Amino acid sequence: MKTGFGIFLAAFFTIGLSWCGLVLTPQLQLGGAKLEPVLNSADTYPLQPTGAATLGLQVYRANGCAACHTEQVRQGGVACEISLTGLGIYKPADFTAYVKSLFALNELADLTNSITASLKGWNGDLPKTLLTCTNKALADDMASRLKAVGVKSETHIVATGLDVARGWGERQSVAADYLYDQPVQLGSLRAGPDLANIGVRMPDANWQMLHLYAPKSVAPNSTMPSFKFLFEVRRIKAGDAPSPDALKLPAAFAPAAGYEVVPKPEAKEMVAYLLGLKANAPLYEAPFTPATAAKK
Repeated sequence: MKTGFGIFLAAFFTIGLSWCGLVLTPQLQLGGAKLEPVLNSADTYPLQPTGAATLGLQVYRANGCAACHTEQVRQGGVACEISLTGLGIYKPADFTAYVKSLFALNELADLTNSITASLKGWNGDLPKTLLTCTNKALADDMASRLKAVGVKSETHIVATGLDVARGWGERQSVAADYLYDQPVQLGSLRAGPDLANIGVRMPDANWQMLHLYAPKSVAPNSTMPSFKFLFEVRRIKAGDAPSPDALKLPAAFAPAAGYEVVPKPEAKEMVAYLLGLKANAPLYEAPFTPATAAKK
């Protein structure tokens, strides 16, 4: 009897501890999450999604899109990127020669080598990325030396990692990205590309519609199944003009003459959801320098 009661207590304690770690702790940490301030801005993040986008999340979920796509950009680290924005009195060849002259400085030898490699074949177009360096002190030192000789440059914070290099996002995904998602569609398999930032990468609603109806019409090597059931193929009545919503499909994917393909409300909602996936705000926990600001 005593042994049985002890086993019960041990099992109860184990299950209770697991519940606290997997359910209670995340709820305490994130259950009261609020909008986060955007770095160097008075704006907050994320933006409230539209009604159509909110409905589109449920369409996305109902069709099992998370089985083949993730919505989580992974990041390997952070680096400083120095971009050249003005040469001052230098010509491109003269500036390259100046950089090579810095080889004599042991502390800058590696950076100088990287900059020289990046300037190979450069014709003077600006802005020009000189180097990406994980050591901020060395990057600041190089920027100071450029400024001292009248060369203008900007130092940006950039995220690094395979997902960032693929162009799937400018920073890692964080909890704030999913504040309005219910349920969150993180996914675990990448049969297709990550979609966390698809609204920035592919902002054309027409492209998204074509991709849903006939994926190979816009991505010849796509393995994605067609979602034709989200569309209606209907006859164009005599004397009527085609619907403004009708898809402009390539001949190989177009319906028979006299017919048109128009999206159902579910297709429009899913596209609204996809276009709303824009994890592109610099946050305290995931900083980076937006490309638009870097080119001003």
